[in-house]
Amino acid sequence: MTRKMTGAKMIVQALIDQGVDTIFGYPGGAVLPIYDEVFQQNSIKHVLVRHEQGAVHAAEGYARSTGKPGVVLVTSGPGATNAVTGLTDALLDSIPLVVLTGQVPTFMIGSDAFQEADTVGITRPCTKHNWLVKDTDKLAGVLHEAFHVATSGRPGPVLVDIPKDVQFATGQYEPKKPSVSHYQPPVKGDMAAITELVEAIESAKRPVFYTGGGVINSGPAASQLLRELVEATGFPITSTLMGLGCYPASGDKWLGMLGMHGLYEANMAMHDCDLMINVGARFDDRITGVVDMFSPKSKKAHIDIDPSSINKIIRVDIPIVGDVGHVLEDMLKIWKSRGRKTNSEAVAKWWKKINEWRSIDCLKFEQKGKIIKPQYALSRLEALTKKYDRYICTEVGQHQMWAAQYLNFEDPNRWMTSGGLGTMGYGFPASIGVQMAHPDALVINVAGEASWLMNMQEMGTAMQYGLPVKQFILNNERLGMVRQWQELLHGERYSQSWSESLPDFVKLAEAFGAKGILCSDPDDLDDAIMEMLTYNGPVIFDCLVEKHENCFPMIPSGKAHNDMMLAGVDTQGVIDAKGSVLV
Repeated sequence: MTRKMTGAKMIVQALIDQGVDTIFGYPGGAVLPIYDEVFQQNSIKHVLVRHEQGAVHAAEGYARSTGKPGVVLVTSGPGATNAVTGLTDALLDSIPLVVLTGQVPTFMIGSDAFQEADTVGITRPCTKHNWLVKDTDKLAGVLHEAFHVATSGRPGPVLVDIPKDVQFATGQYEPKKPSVSHYQPPVKGDMAAITELVEAIESAKRPVFYTGGGVINSGPAASQLLRELVEATGFPITSTLMGLGCYPASGDKWLGMLGMHGLYEANMAMHDCDLMINVGARFDDRITGVVDMFSPKSKKAHIDIDPSSINKIIRVDIPIVGDVGHVLEDMLKIWKSRGRKTNSEAVAKWWKKINEWRSIDCLKFEQKGKIIKPQYALSRLEALTKKYDRYICTEVGQHQMWAAQYLNFEDPNRWMTSGGLGTMGYGFPASIGVQMAHPDALVINVAGEASWLMNMQEMGTAMQYGLPVKQFILNNERLGMVRQWQELLHGERYSQSWSESLPDFVKLAEAFGAKGILCSDPDDLDDAIMEMLTYNGPVIFDCLVEKHENCFPMIPSGKAHNDMMLAGVDTQGVIDAKGSVLV
């Protein structure tokens, strides 16, 4: 039933009809009519951030931890342009967002009015789709369509730009209807292609499941189906950074993360397999490395809901376009109906080889002396928090890779990190979004001091809303990943990879009214972590770690997956400093 209302009221009503309970935003002149309507209702909670980039990252954290779209409301001009980094981050990582931006009145568009920017033009490359709405009667339909586009097919961010006069004007509001959109991505895979993949599974000698964020985006059922398929076939499974948690880290078929800083056994299995089953990953460059040398012996299958991802980077033998959950369901049915067959004898030999690679223990480290190793810090964080209802966010850099290596995830939607764009400053506001969605959970942001400072102003948001987010900063006083590459690839010329002026993080926390903890001694680390965990409020934990520790394993630039560096040495049969043959 249609109703007459202002454009501003339509926006709030559409959000309510879409089931939105939280929005992240920052007011300004071009969105004041909307904020006036937000003030007059109690169905939706608004979170006032301290910067529009923080709003989008917070919405990403909310979306990734719940599976629901994150919603952002910002003003025109700089409000919209400040959101661009978050939009691009969400686009690359397939995160569903609906971003609402104010715009100058329609009659002023193109006149270089105060706080005017071509928001639709600027954001066209970094959104899945965007709209400029000039007719109030069309506003409701566009808003409902925006949610449909953001969450259908491959998820992603969308943006609706709304001039101020459209917000003031009155029009007809149409409630949400069953979607009749022209955008209806297929979710069922081609049965002939799925059957071909089942036949390949039945005869494979060295198979591996290569999984990605698409499994998590598909929903909890997809992860359950994947787990059933892995256990039933007995095949090994690895994952991209974005797919961590789709299969439990405690599972005996788990090889760990693969890629540039992935585990040795995962990368070796990827290189030597004869059947690679890509489930919801996109063959990004941090996984493939040099394309010509990527998994040269394998037959390749690729399951993805986005047809543009198929054969985009790696040519595959069995392309299957469809939703991961639907395809896995059909695959299991067909495989079971054909007798649940695998080449069990060959797969057993494959596991024997994989276990040889596992025995190298590529994540082994030695904590000695009075300086905390970052690996030790995260190992202790894992041990002391694994029984909690825990969500982990990260910033970007060495600490991010160590977190992926040493923290274990049993379930999907528990790991929030910036993958494709690698956005420093992502983790802190993302942790705020996660905590808003899960107020009783333990939310930890693993950070480096440089990344964390990029959005440090969001401590104000954490304090205002009483969000007990824990900021676990591995402080090496360096831009760690930049410094590592300068050491390994640029002749140890450390150009601008450290700051000569860092804050006292304990005093900074106290200035915001939060708790600050400093730890520099490994003997004190457990007690300090427990102090952080038991404090009922925001915490900045300043963990002083070894300044020049490198993150290994590492696939050097231009090398194949079977040519890795462990503890700083090449693994092509060379001998390490202690005289042990690594391969």
